[in-house]
Amino acid sequence: MPQTTINMNIREEKELHEQQYLSRYAALSMNSKGREKAIEPCTYRTCYQRDRDRIIHCKAFRRLKHKTQVFLAPAGDHYRTRLTHTLEVSQIARSIASALKLNEDLTEAIALGHDLGHTPFGHAGERALSKCIEFSHTMQSLRVVDILERDGEGLNLSWEVRDGIINHTDGEAATLEGRAVKLSDKIAYINHDMDDAMRAGILKESDVPAGVRKVLGETRKERLDSLISDIITNSYDRDEIRMSPDVFEAFKDLRQFLFDNLYFNPVCKSEESKAESMIITLYNYYLDHVMELPKEYLKVMETHNVKPERIVADYISGMTDYYSVAVFKELYIPEFWGR
Repeated sequence: MPQTTINMNIREEKELHEQQYLSRYAALSMNSKGREKAIEPCTYRTCYQRDRDRIIHCKAFRRLKHKTQVFLAPAGDHYRTRLTHTLEVSQIARSIASALKLNEDLTEAIALGHDLGHTPFGHAGERALSKCIEFSHTMQSLRVVDILERDGEGLNLSWEVRDGIINHTDGEAATLEGRAVKLSDKIAYINHDMDDAMRAGILKESDVPAGVRKVLGETRKERLDSLISDIITNSYDRDEIRMSPDVFEAFKDLRQFLFDNLYFNPVCKSEESKAESMIITLYNYYLDHVMELPKEYLKVMETHNVKPERIVADYISGMTDYYSVAVFKELYIPEFWGR
């Protein structure tokens, strides 16, 4: 019998592999609900791989390297930024997705895009903008990928990636991949923020509640492994992402410990009021001087009929920590003549 030759490109081979290998609960690339604007399929990448690449190469992703995670512009090379946080979320989520035979490419794309709309100075900047206009970094992340990137064209991502981004904080993603990212986000920040707090001398390992250490482990490495392993064990071949009751309670206790002792700690938050005041001042300035916005934002405002209040928030939220300070100095701090 002559051998049958199958004319199939690389993307189609990958889609077939997904169909044969991935869990029955995984989101298959070939079953994506598609994009708002239809495009020709790539010959070597699935739709989710294509989304991942679009996110990595966008400007908002690069700016994350100069945006606060917890500590405002820390004087040290090893503190996390919003970019390193994003990469750690991606690593944890992909580990979970791989073990559960979910779609790693979809998981990675959601993880890499989940914080694209975060403000300068982290949640302090988010609070500041929220005093000026209805604002959340989750909604802003979606605005970045839908509208703001590519000078108003957006990234035109697939429905599943967008769903995971918008549901990474509140709500529930339609895919298990999106739900894995949501939990990985929390796992990442409570563990790496604890690590940064110890580096800063604000907390030490022995401060972690004894009950948490008993269930999750004595070190960050042990706690990460306990949380990830527990999720895999309790979610394998199920239509949900979950932890065991004991581990989930310890996880919540650790998170609450950090809120009580780090996130509202006056030592690491001492500069946040200044940052908030600066962001509000910048917002009010540009609301009164809209035409001074960069031309790409003016183009978005005109093309998409965006109100001045929103386009100013778009611009401010896209700033990095350093750039926002530089702009504020240029607008409000006088320079000495002759220097």
